[in-house]
Amino acid sequence: MIERNPAGGSPFLLICDHYGRKIPPQLGDLGLPDTELTRHIAWDVGIAGVAERLSDALGAHLIAQRYSRLVIDCNRPPSAESSIPLVSEITTIPGNDGLTREQAEERRRLIFDPYHTRIEAAIDARLAAGRPTILLALHSFTPVYHGMARPWHIGTLYQHDRTLPPLLLAELRREDGLVVGDNQPYAVSDATDYAIPVHGEARGLINSGIEIRQDQIIDETGQAEWAERLTRVLTAIEEKLRARQALSP
Repeated sequence: MIERNPAGGSPFLLICDHYGRKIPPQLGDLGLPDTELTRHIAWDVGIAGVAERLSDALGAHLIAQRYSRLVIDCNRPPSAESSIPLVSEITTIPGNDGLTREQAEERRRLIFDPYHTRIEAAIDARLAAGRPTILLALHSFTPVYHGMARPWHIGTLYQHDRTLPPLLLAELRREDGLVVGDNQPYAVSDATDYAIPVHGEARGLINSGIEIRQDQIIDETGQAEWAERLTRVLTAIEEKLRARQALSP
């Protein structure tokens, strides 16, 4: 995994489940050409550059997974069929076909478990030190999915939290020219997600995810613009939460 600003003073703890597209050498290319391994099926295109810049600007601890979600998806319950996908969108993943239980467990033990153990440990340390913690999961999404155009520039993802998502929506909608989705293009659920239910909701943290449309952050210019925008938005939200005395460990 990758970490940035572990000693940062921000209340925001940033996680990025689909930051990278690395594949362990022993798995080769999973039977896929490079053209597939650079597409969104392998990772969240553009989000790494946003996450790094945002972490630096806020002084926020970032924990990111460098391995591809085609190896094991770190935002899926290990029991879900999509945890180690046989098909992603319309692409068959030959290297995931016919896995034994032992092979699947090895991927979980070597990739999934260390990532989530590190997030858990970071939260434990923050709470033990009396540090307020807001969990924010960073993702990106495709402009078109199964032939359907997606109009949102950014969307929130949440399930039970009623503190951070409304603040995110309000602040983002103050930004000029943005189409902002409320639980669009995805919503969080226990069946389809892991990070927010386990690290956010089960720990009682203020939490949300965000999804940025990938054509907005395909290059460094877009990544810098979105990091700057999110820095402005999250700084305003932190100020509001402190004014409400809503930030507590």
